[in-house]
Amino acid sequence: MCYTFLTMQENKLEPSLERAISAQGPVLAPEAHQLGAAIESLLFVSGRPLERAELRKLLGVGNEQLEPGIRALESTLQNGQRGIRLQRLGEQVQLVTAPENAHYVAVLLGLPMSAKLTNAALETLAVIAYRQPMTRSQIEAVRGVNSDRALASLLQHGLVAEVGRAQTVGRPALFATTAEFLQQFGLTSLEELPHIDLATQQMRTVPTEAEQSIPNGVNGQSGQASATSQPNLPTFQVPQSTD
Repeated sequence: MCYTFLTMQENKLEPSLERAISAQGPVLAPEAHQLGAAIESLLFVSGRPLERAELRKLLGVGNEQLEPGIRALESTLQNGQRGIRLQRLGEQVQLVTAPENAHYVAVLLGLPMSAKLTNAALETLAVIAYRQPMTRSQIEAVRGVNSDRALASLLQHGLVAEVGRAQTVGRPALFATTAEFLQQFGLTSLEELPHIDLATQQMRTVPTEAEQSIPNGVNGQSGQASATSQPNLPTFQVPQSTD
């Protein structure tokens, strides 16, 4: 089911960045073969995710030139056995550490190697990851149980965030996975999620908000779904990585 985000707006550059670009004068776009390296430099120095709009402005290129440059950088980092990867989430692009090196980074920073999530939280995370964005009642319609506690845990860990509101009665909040989710699971984009044939799994279509109701006989305890109501979802291990 597709919803329109009420809060989605055109990405805008920070005023300080606009002033910095203006002070430098006209931007000379890099050659096509240099574009990937230029993007890598910007992402390295920024230390944060950059919007595509920011990259286009900084490099003086259009999206038709930017996208091949991003793909070239992504391929170079992936195939060159480098210690960093290019991560995409929506309009944002950033550099993150390679997941296979998470142990060494964790030792350096004194970070734990695992994050503790209950089975209920993992199941809720899987539902959101494959069907995002979703409302709370949609999540509960798939799982068949109250998901307040599981959802609260995911929000606390930064794996899920509110991304907008559905254009239905009451305008319920929509939830989706975050960049932290990708980093914790060693993914560079949502396209890398394990493929699931929903028809084979026989997961029913999520009803509209007006049609949704919790099935009879639902256990009120969060995360304790019955065997008949629990969908067949993938099991995730939760490694610790850092950007």
